[in-house]
Amino acid sequence: MAQNAKTKKADLNSNSKSLLRRKSNRMIITFLTPAVILYVLVFLYPTVRTIIMSFFSVESVSDPISSWTFNGLGNFALIFSSNLFVKSMQNMGKLWLFGGIGVMILSLLFAIVLTSGMRGKSFYRSVIYLPNVVSAVAMGTMWLNYVYQPDYGLFNNVINFFGGSPLMWTGPNMLFWSMLIAYCFGMVGYHMLIFMSGIESIGMDYYEAASIEGATIFQKFYYITLPFLRGVIRTNLVMWTVTTVGFFVWGQLFSPVNLSENTSMPLNYMYEMVFGSSSSALTVRNSGAGAAIGVLMAAVVVVVFMLTNFIVKNDDTEI
Repeated sequence: MAQNAKTKKADLNSNSKSLLRRKSNRMIITFLTPAVILYVLVFLYPTVRTIIMSFFSVESVSDPISSWTFNGLGNFALIFSSNLFVKSMQNMGKLWLFGGIGVMILSLLFAIVLTSGMRGKSFYRSVIYLPNVVSAVAMGTMWLNYVYQPDYGLFNNVINFFGGSPLMWTGPNMLFWSMLIAYCFGMVGYHMLIFMSGIESIGMDYYEAASIEGATIFQKFYYITLPFLRGVIRTNLVMWTVTTVGFFVWGQLFSPVNLSENTSMPLNYMYEMVFGSSSSALTVRNSGAGAAIGVLMAAVVVVVFMLTNFIVKNDDTEI
């Protein structure tokens, strides 16, 4: 009798666990199904369609698949034969390199200063981050009308104050660098917060021990702060690459009428290829070539991500 009671109890427990497991599985499926459907419709399907489209001659993104004509690597050859696209790739490279160096140095410097125990840290952090809250259109308009304006702009007023000659900040020779400065101004606060989060997670015991040993500020930075920020630096580099590849609005603001070799980026060129919006005949509408640009930009992000993981090793010291 006792053995039967134990057997029945074990069976009851097994059945209860099985019932709970089935209920848990149903709940997981219920909550995951809408997310999976949205992922397939909003991300996976457009991604696969774009990759396939890049190998076909397609005039409009709304054309049915039956009207597509296989083109192989012809779309990629077409975009690289365009001087404007090659120039846009060069512009993106300069923005990533020179803008990235400036943004990373300034954001790291601000992060170190604001985490050093200074007063009013929250105020200064909010002020530096404020440009990220303002839309890119409003920020670009402010720079064009109030900073770079030849007659009463801020920069030329400062130059006049010191007796210098005013500059044409939006002239052909300086347009790209003016756009780069304006864009980087708004990106410093974003990357500063990422650096601050990494610095604030470092234990103060390390700095106290270094102070006891007589380490200088620069030695503390080089031997303590930087090693602990490897993962943060890697994150910032990847995020900077993503935003650089997605650079679009600023190019449209600084060259609002036609594509310009000084401000054009790959996404600006892709927009022209897909929608044919330019009033000049610089591009011919070709959605297949536009899809090829999108695939190429995704490949750039993946390559930079892999190189960043290879160069900046994932061997952070445990805090």
